[in-house]
Amino acid sequence: MDNEFAFPIDPDWPSDCCGMTMRDYFAAKAMHGLFGRDLGIKGDLDKYILAEMAYEYADAMIKVRGE
Repeated sequence: MDNEFAFPIDPDWPSDCCGMTMRDYFAAKAMHGLFGRDLGIKGDLDKYILAEMAYEYADAMIKVRGE
């Protein structure tokens, strides 16, 4: 259960796309919570710091999910 697809498509369906990964899905969900918090982050790098934090949460969720 590493980083499979969040919304896998039917393998018999002709497509080049495999869907969104669980890591991306979890990171997107984590962003909602991060935007709602006052994290005391100031400056132009806010969006990059929040994105990194979201993926850190996503990685933790994937790790716990696999345990």
